[in-house]
Amino acid sequence: MDGFTYASVRMDDESPAPRERINYRFVVLGALLMVATLPGRTQGLGLITEPLLDELGITHLSYARINLLASLLGALACFPAGWLLDRFGLRVVGGVVVILLTGAVAGLSGLSGGLLLLFLWIFASRGLGQSALSVISIAAAGRQPASRSSLAMGLYALLLSILFAVAFVWVGQVVIESGWRIAWGQIGWFLALGVFPLLMIMAPGGRTREVSEASLGGITLAEALRSRAFWIFGGCAASFGLVSSGFGLFNESILAEVGYDQETYHRFLAVTTLFALIGQLACGWLSLRYSLEKLTGAAMLLYAASLLSLPFVSGPGIWGQCALMGIAAGAVTVIFFAVWKQRFGERHLGRILGAAQLLTVLASALGPVVFAAVFEGTGSYAVILWVLAGVVAGLGVAAMLLRYRE
Repeated sequence: MDGFTYASVRMDDESPAPRERINYRFVVLGALLMVATLPGRTQGLGLITEPLLDELGITHLSYARINLLASLLGALACFPAGWLLDRFGLRVVGGVVVILLTGAVAGLSGLSGGLLLLFLWIFASRGLGQSALSVISIAAAGRQPASRSSLAMGLYALLLSILFAVAFVWVGQVVIESGWRIAWGQIGWFLALGVFPLLMIMAPGGRTREVSEASLGGITLAEALRSRAFWIFGGCAASFGLVSSGFGLFNESILAEVGYDQETYHRFLAVTTLFALIGQLACGWLSLRYSLEKLTGAAMLLYAASLLSLPFVSGPGIWGQCALMGIAAGAVTVIFFAVWKQRFGERHLGRILGAAQLLTVLASALGPVVFAAVFEGTGSYAVILWVLAGVVAGLGVAAMLLRYRE
């Protein structure tokens, strides 16, 4: 398409060589670093939102505006994080980011008041946690043989799902028993005394790989940005992030519109999570037999079907919709973690991951706004679900038709 090919980074269709084994050390390290992004994520901040607003006397609208601006500006940290990772390596860049994130967490836990300070600490948490550390985590877990990369990333996604579940329970319980400041302070200690030392022990020094750049397979960021592959895979991840963030924030309201109560909403979350774990494992296993293009297309079409069918479900049909959405979400997660190294190689992997993560963070920040605007204008969520189902399905078809030279 632009005079370059992906032959040097293409995953071979044949069975992997016996010596090619998953590097479990990097799977565990990557999952640990991703869990450390909790204080910069919407779900993590959501654990302390209500007590924080009550104590500081801040309205929900003001906080929503602060959060949106902090998310959008924080997303800009994705690209420099990737560039620094390529230049200085996992241990140095990861260590600096974890230390700075610890400071941001400590700053928020000691906040005495003022919208400007609140914005600055949330902005720092978003930029360092949700953006920069996410890029580092995916790059760490992705240090795998190409033929085992997708399976390794399936295990990575499964492990971090379990660790996030534990973290949510732990932080939520501390918030209830001791208050949000104590909970946030404990996260800071976890970062300083747990994550940072383990990172120093487990991460290699120097570059992402101890070889010269010239010997690394793959292409540059500029070449990746000129390819259809980057924008199709990036578009799939971004559209998924937009839908999941908007759907996740207004989940209870969306289900109420089609006749389900709060109890069903809570069960919906649990059942969807269970099927997401199944989707992660299935995608990792299927990646040994099918290309990521086909798996991406199948996952996106499943996701589109779940969105399209939701306004029509009734009774027990909601659990079938849960299965579609959960399996698709699990598969898309694994593919996003695995595709960049397989498709584009390691030469500028950090930069490419940074650009891809930037797309997803921006889309995730806009998701709730899009859902809320359409609901306010039409009085229903059905329109936005159908429109996004068409976008998701179109991207899925484009992924299926994608070839390695594009």
